[in-house]
Amino acid sequence: QVQLVESGGGLVQAGGSLRLSCAASGRTFGTVMGWFRQTPGKEREFVAAKGWSFGTASYGDSVKGRFTITRDNAKGTVDLQMNSLKPEDTAVYYCTARAVLTTGSINDPARYDFWGQGTQVTVSS
Repeated sequence: QVQLVESGGGLVQAGGSLRLSCAASGRTFGTVMGWFRQTPGKEREFVAAKGWSFGTASYGDSVKGRFTITRDNAKGTVDLQMNSLKPEDTAVYYCTARAVLTTGSINDPARYDFWGQGTQVTVSS
C-alpha cells in the first residue's frame, strides 16, 4: 500500500512557474510514480511519469519541454516543476503510483493503483 499527499498548487499568471510536490509513504520501491491532471467533464490526462531507475521519465505531448518530473527515492518524493504555464494547464493535478507488478501503458490512468487527493493549479491569462 502506498499513500500519496500532494502540495504546491495555486494561482499563477500565464508564463509563470509552479512546483508540485508529492510525498509518498509505504512500499514505493520499484514503482512508477507520476502525475495526471483533470478538468471538469474531461478524462484524466497523463502529464509525466518516472520509473525507479535514473533517466526513465516520460511526458505528455502538451507539457514536453515545459514540465520536468524529478524523483527522490530515498525521500519518497516525486516533484513536478512546471514552467511557461499556460491557461490550458489549469486543472486538478494528481500524484499517482502503481504497484511493482502492475504493467501496461504508463499513459493510462487505469494502470495506476494509488492516487493522491489532488491539488488545484490555476493559470490566469
